[in-house]
Amino acid sequence: MTDFRSLHTFADTINQYKVYRMEHYLSRLEHAIKQNWEKPALCNFNGEKFTFGDLATNIAKFHILFSESGIKKGDKIALCARNSARWAVSFLAISTYGAVVVPILSEFTPDSIGHLVNHSESTFLFTDPEIWSAINKDDIPGIRCAINCADFTLLFCKEDSIRSAFENLGNSFISKYPLGFTGENVKYPAGSLDDLAVINYTSGTTSAPKGVMITYGNLSATIIYGMDNMPCSSADRIVSMLPMGHIYGLVYEFLYTICSGVNVFFLGKTPSPSLLMKAMTTVKPYMIVTVPLVMEKIFKSSIKPVVGKWYIKALIYIPGIGHILRKKIRTRLLNAFGGNIRCIIMGGAALNPEVEKWFRLLRLPFTVGYGMTEASPLLAYEHWSRYAKGSCGKAVSCATVRIDSEDPQHIAGEILAKGDNICAGYFKNPEASGKLFTEDGFLHTGDLGIIDKAGNIYIKGRCKTMILSANGQNIYPEEVEAVINANNYVAESVVVDRASKLVALVYLDRDAIKRDKLDEEAVSDIPETIRTNSNRNLPSYSQLTKIEIVLAPFEKTPKMSIKRFLYK
Repeated sequence: MTDFRSLHTFADTINQYKVYRMEHYLSRLEHAIKQNWEKPALCNFNGEKFTFGDLATNIAKFHILFSESGIKKGDKIALCARNSARWAVSFLAISTYGAVVVPILSEFTPDSIGHLVNHSESTFLFTDPEIWSAINKDDIPGIRCAINCADFTLLFCKEDSIRSAFENLGNSFISKYPLGFTGENVKYPAGSLDDLAVINYTSGTTSAPKGVMITYGNLSATIIYGMDNMPCSSADRIVSMLPMGHIYGLVYEFLYTICSGVNVFFLGKTPSPSLLMKAMTTVKPYMIVTVPLVMEKIFKSSIKPVVGKWYIKALIYIPGIGHILRKKIRTRLLNAFGGNIRCIIMGGAALNPEVEKWFRLLRLPFTVGYGMTEASPLLAYEHWSRYAKGSCGKAVSCATVRIDSEDPQHIAGEILAKGDNICAGYFKNPEASGKLFTEDGFLHTGDLGIIDKAGNIYIKGRCKTMILSANGQNIYPEEVEAVINANNYVAESVVVDRASKLVALVYLDRDAIKRDKLDEEAVSDIPETIRTNSNRNLPSYSQLTKIEIVLAPFEKTPKMSIKRFLYK
């Protein structure tokens, strides 16, 4: 057993100068609503809009419906619909009532949705009509009512009393607030921080989904951290592009921003590049929250073709003219994002080293954070001006992070974490919950990393994916893949171990091949070129023996991590 007393915890030193204070996030939400009553809160891009007053009014109406339908504090209500302003209204209506929100990704199969609704013991369901029609109703016998998330009409109602409450909701609202509903009527119960707030079903890279139990304290810790370290206000706007059914987008594109008075714009389903860029130039967001894959695609399509030209390469490092050239490229890119960007935050996976090198050279305001659903979600972050190359930031002030290693600075060990943002375990899964924590209460992240004297954390890979070479060397597939992905015409890759030999599965960048007009012979030479070029930059113990081309993109989780367990 590991002697935890021998572990070095640099985060303790770093956290000494960080201010951390706990406050219930519903108190912040209440304040934001009262302060910004007439201002826009939630918008569908080019669609429906809700002011903070509209938001509060709809929340109050749902509270009446829940109460008259017999919904009690702690009851589960599922929310499975594509991103929208009404999705956000639904979430806050449930959360402020004291019921448990069960956000389920709309991209899940109907069978999976039905299973999770049933497993979570949900009694109400907010969903889209097309999702509702595809679900086998026999899989969800506990659902008493289904509400259309597109317009808040009834899709299904099992009980006459609920239907009556729904049909008379307007009169009930007027009866409760005869003098009208104003900010003075807004009062949300900032109860126990230990109460369960959300059951978030993960879609992991190495296993089947599990229901992570997230408390109000967990949410509050990470929301307040965001408000303190990524300050924003009612003068700001943000474009929400990540799935709200996943904790990353839920907290950092929605909850922390709405509690700060920010106007949130939802794009709905995963946007096309053209729609995303149109939204950026129209909304002019103060921040972009995304995954590395999106920024890597932008680099390959917008930056690499420019900086890859021989004369640009010759000029960009020359003092004076190089500075002007870099500034021009940087300004052009930031203007494409609306011109108001103060920070680009990436998470969910490592950023490709070549892309990071150019982003740093161009002085883009980017940073790479680290987290997981079980941490609600953030474990590490650093402001872009202090962000250390190749790291994922420093431990957040609401958590202590340490490395299970005799030499945390040089020898990778499992990253362990403990704090107010760490979940309570897995819903109805005591066996998995028991394995989630160490004897002294630290969360097993399943990630391997090191931490330097300044507290910067560097992730090496997943414990489950690390490959032990024949000569005893630890091989981290993610590091090998970063080298492979730097090659021309590589979109993404997965490195696997086959009979003690490293094989890379590669999905090619068909757009780049088409752009460069490669003939069949040139395309057939790509695999060996990738292998040869990669091996020049890899140590002897992690040399690639073969490149296999796959014909479809790798399946991914909502945060765009590749589902490695599907590939061998």
